[in-house]
Amino acid sequence: MDSLPDAIIQYILSHMTNARDVAVCNCVSKRWKDSTPYIKSLYFPRNSFDSHSGESSPDVIVCRIVSSIVRLEELVVYSPFTSAGLASWLSSIGPSLRRLELRMDNLVDLQACQDSPSKLEYLKSAEKLESLKLWGVLMTHSPRWDVFQKLKNLEIVGAKLEDPALNSALRACPNLSNLLLLGCEGLTSVSIELKHLEQCKLDFYGLGNCSLMINSPKLQLLEVQGFSWIRARGTSSLTSLSIANNAGRVYMVDFDKLGSLESLSIRGVQWCWDAISKMLEWGSEVKHLYMKVEFTGDFDALEPFPEIDFVEFFNHHPKLQKFDIHGAMFAALCPKNSIKNVDPDFVISCLEEVSVLVRSPLNAEQKMNTLESLIKYGKNLKTLVIKILRMKSSHSSADDFFDEICKFRYLNRKIVRIE
Repeated sequence: MDSLPDAIIQYILSHMTNARDVAVCNCVSKRWKDSTPYIKSLYFPRNSFDSHSGESSPDVIVCRIVSSIVRLEELVVYSPFTSAGLASWLSSIGPSLRRLELRMDNLVDLQACQDSPSKLEYLKSAEKLESLKLWGVLMTHSPRWDVFQKLKNLEIVGAKLEDPALNSALRACPNLSNLLLLGCEGLTSVSIELKHLEQCKLDFYGLGNCSLMINSPKLQLLEVQGFSWIRARGTSSLTSLSIANNAGRVYMVDFDKLGSLESLSIRGVQWCWDAISKMLEWGSEVKHLYMKVEFTGDFDALEPFPEIDFVEFFNHHPKLQKFDIHGAMFAALCPKNSIKNVDPDFVISCLEEVSVLVRSPLNAEQKMNTLESLIKYGKNLKTLVIKILRMKSSHSSADDFFDEICKFRYLNRKIVRIE
């Protein structure tokens, strides 16, 4: 290292990110200390100050380190900090900062919740941010942000939000291309209008009765969990769509044309049949279809699925290559009547992979007919996986059904496997 030019030393040390390593390097030599101001990225782990016993507070130490750097572009702080500490850092490095990730701890730190201004208010000092990631956020009041014109990526994980506060925050980020809200609660209605948005992932806790309105003409990927009413506009570019509701019901879905959709996933305990039918209709061009819904029914009563015509289903999804179907929805897929007068040229031409989950021996004959039809008409089928999950029954029908599946697997052992 002693024989290297200063520029090379600076280049090597600029790739350090851990704050503790930076502090140690400052003590090695004056030459190394003179090079550390050229670091571009700095990371403070959760345990950065666990053994700290000095006079200076962690806030002061962080401020001292970040202030010594000429042009810091990325700052990640998982260690605890105060509103005043955050304000002091961002006042010195805000203009150069491009990527910021903070563990806010607002949800568990009562004092942090009562701080005024809050930690969120000071983020406006980093007006040139391109990526902002926040963990543990309390956003019950609209943050007084200026517009983040350059912000492309916003991620919030573990948050308690209120509708006006979130809507106000999103309006301050008009040029987002990626939005991720995971483990959020407290919302009832979400409205997103971002003309540059390409990827959106929303995962909300609670009763599962939120409503979503989204209008983003460049949207390519949409994953939502916890919504009962979903309306989306400008979805012609959407290629991947996932809708789930683990706590509530999906009552209504309303999309524009989904001509570019290649992957569709619908999951949940209960969906209205009209919502399922619409999704299957709009997803007629998909290559990968994942279906795991246990019950239908428009109200509180859980109802079984009506039969889904086997031939009609696959004729309506001619490009389907990978098909995952689980539980009650598999039981509803019935070839018994549809193949009686089937066109002799009927074939499932593109299907290559099928995964089936079986939970019950009920309607065993119908289920076996479906499995046999998949083999018979899936001329290009390469893999059929049968997953048997918690099939509990004191009746001998469970054993008989399992024996039938084993025989089926043996006769088609090149394609079928049991898990």
